Amino acid sequence: MAVSANRLELLQIADAVAREKVIDREIVLAAMADAIQKAARSRYGSETNIRADINSKTGEIRLQRLLEVVEHAEDYGTQIPLALAQDRNVDAKIGDFIADPLPPMDFGRIAAQSAKQVIVQKVREAERDRQFDEFKDRVGEIVNGTVKRVEYGNVIVDLGRGEGIIRRDEMIPRETCVMATAFVPMSTTCVVNSAARRSSCRVPIRSSW
Repeated sequence: MAVSANRLELLQIADAVAREKVIDREIVLAAMADAIQKAARSRYGSETNIRADINSKTGEIRLQRLLEVVEHAEDYGTQIPLALAQDRNVDAKIGDFIADPLPPMDFGRIAAQSAKQVIVQKVREAERDRQFDEFKDRVGEIVNGTVKRVEYGNVIVDLGRGEGIIRRDEMIPRETCVMATAFVPMSTTCVVNSAARRSSCRVPIRSSW
């Protein structure tokens, strides 16, 4: 089956972000789906339970409104009476959800910007998780890095798939660092903890010259 230009572009973006950030492609597609859901709620109402699914092979987007099955509906935007639900699905029971297909929607400028913010946030979280998992078992291991920049006397080191930091008080006395200069091996002293993991991807390291 042929894939339309818009769908193909969506998949190409997902592939590019996944490669650049070294994260799973499905994580990027899930972030896109979350963004679409948020944009759809801005049109149909924030209380509306909306689900967006992106076909990972074709790029097709399926938008659905989930209606909770109740005995007697009070809000037809979020609920559906049991009798009507059983017309669609004879096995439906109270507490279940019936998927109500929604038409494709065009993103407005504000909705598109909001969607972009959701995607960026989700991708950053995935990137932090990936870096955390990569370094959490490497305490005390010797690593190589390149000086990236110096911030208030602290040296930020490029580790390839993450950043390290050598604190100013852990530098060798009278030692100077030049950007783009390769370090000799350094030793990781500790790993970002759960709290730091949410705010920083840098791994504390100590110069071992």
